Amino acid sequence: MEYVKIFFVNTALLITLSYLANLIYKYTVTYASEPVKKVSWVLLAIFAGWISTFFGYRLDEHVIFDLRFVPLIISTLAYPQPLVLIIIGVLTGLTRLTFGVTEAALVGVLNLSILGFICAGLSLWVQRSAASMMYKGLITILVVNVVNVLNIAVFGVIPAQEYIMKIMPVTFPAGLVLSALFALIIRDFHLDLMRTGQIVRANELLSEQTEELHKNKIVLEERAKQLMLASQFKSEFLANMSHELRTPLNSIINLSQLIEESDESRSVEELSEYGGIIHRSGEDLLSLINDILDLSKVEAGKLDVIMEDLNVSEVPDLLLQHFSVVAKQKQLTFSVSMDEEVPAVIHTDPQRVQQILRNLLSNAFKFTMAGSVSMNICVVERQEGPASRRWIAFEVQDTGIGIPPEKHDLIFEAFEQADTNVSRKYGGTGLGLSISNDLARLLGGFITLHSREGQGSVFALHLPLDSGVSV
Repeated sequence: MEYVKIFFVNTALLITLSYLANLIYKYTVTYASEPVKKVSWVLLAIFAGWISTFFGYRLDEHVIFDLRFVPLIISTLAYPQPLVLIIIGVLTGLTRLTFGVTEAALVGVLNLSILGFICAGLSLWVQRSAASMMYKGLITILVVNVVNVLNIAVFGVIPAQEYIMKIMPVTFPAGLVLSALFALIIRDFHLDLMRTGQIVRANELLSEQTEELHKNKIVLEERAKQLMLASQFKSEFLANMSHELRTPLNSIINLSQLIEESDESRSVEELSEYGGIIHRSGEDLLSLINDILDLSKVEAGKLDVIMEDLNVSEVPDLLLQHFSVVAKQKQLTFSVSMDEEVPAVIHTDPQRVQQILRNLLSNAFKFTMAGSVSMNICVVERQEGPASRRWIAFEVQDTGIGIPPEKHDLIFEAFEQADTNVSRKYGGTGLGLSISNDLARLLGGFITLHSREGQGSVFALHLPLDSGVSV
């Protein structure tokens, strides 16, 4: 019965150690990384085995009976990783040497090492089996206790017959019962640790979700502000658009009515003048409608570009013909120049390029009251990472009212640039730059802006010339 008493003492010590370890683990190791948790478990299991040996029953000066194999059973169920179990088995066996290097101690090292490999094999079964945890626990306890008995009988220093007849009938059932009892207690501790870990993870998840909700709230508030601004800009745009549409329509309706009601008192010159005004009003109305249609096509992704050869050398003459009358009417100097290195032909959509350039020049003339408007066609290189790329640039420069820096981005956005005061004073819908910017992107290029309020502006359309040249 002395064996049973010692086994009970071993069990009480292991339970006490497990309880203290549970407290330490719950409030410290739980928050550590996975490698730290694994190392902590291995050290704890080895220390528990050493404590069991320290308080074990000494049959004689060198032979010790204890429950040092119980931490291996618990590790097999709670931490089923083969390599970890082999390490625990071998190192727990080596702790037996701290009580003296004897034949019995070497047998103890061999016994625990064999049990470590047995538990490693059992852990694979524990991971893959669909059986209940209780069934897995009973099988593990039975196998480890049986192998422990066989190891002592085969390799032990006590004669096999004496061990089997006198010692094993008491230690084997006591080991089974106490192992099962301890396993149940540790299993409860383990479940408590798992619940604690789940609570910690749940709290972390809640914190992350709270932070994400806060970020989403900020994003939603920002979008709400943007929607309010967009609504305001669109309202102003519609008000301005209605004004722009009514002006040419009223001219067309009123003058056409005058022509219809005209008598012989009206001269041919008057009628011709009326016809000219109606024609210009119709062109203005058509231009407005084209802007709106182009914007709708771009936003719907249905605006196609037709890539053809554009004769760049013809561009200056075309633009001079188109805008020379406007320059003369406003008493502005207008010039178009082209550098010598500009290629004669580029591959792009000629119609869209001319549309962009007309928009840029129309804006330049619209917002320039005195001075000059000019356009220079040149070749530029822009650094793009480790390489540079060649572009053809159509630079439109004016001496107009200029644009404050805070509005440089806004003027390229649809509706947002439709400032009521500016639009009412200078006319137009304010969609030209937005459409031009979208068209430039469709052509593989972009538009740049350099401007300061009261000091004029420089808009430049950049179109690619080649795929890039390494530098």
